[in-house]
Amino acid sequence: MKRLIQITVFSLLIFCIAPNVFGQENTAKDPDIEMKGTLYTKYKKQVLAFDKNDFDSLFFEFFQKKNDNKIMLSKEEFYTYTIKIAIYSEKLGLLYKSEKDQAQKTKQEWFNKSYTDYLNSKS
Repeated sequence: MKRLIQITVFSLLIFCIAPNVFGQENTAKDPDIEMKGTLYTKYKKQVLAFDKNDFDSLFFEFFQKKNDNKIMLSKEEFYTYTIKIAIYSEKLGLLYKSEKDQAQKTKQEWFNKSYTDYLNSKS
């Protein structure tokens, strides 16, 4: 019986720790992860207070600037937009529990946006 409890506890630890370990490997490959984290912390309270109109304005402004060939966003500007959009996605997951998984996925997609990819799209 004691052996079974030990195996169960060990298995639970592996299942809880493994995603965190593998997640760290993915984020360690992102050279901009520190900047993204700083921006996330800086803008989280502000974006959580956004209403739908604030978000819509932010979202459309980002795509207008992103798609305008005359405008080149700096790395900080690019990540400020993407991280704010990610935070708003997180907010939607908190507001609509049934959409929590989709909101988390969307947040992660925005958080994973790359400035290098943006620059390549401008070429």
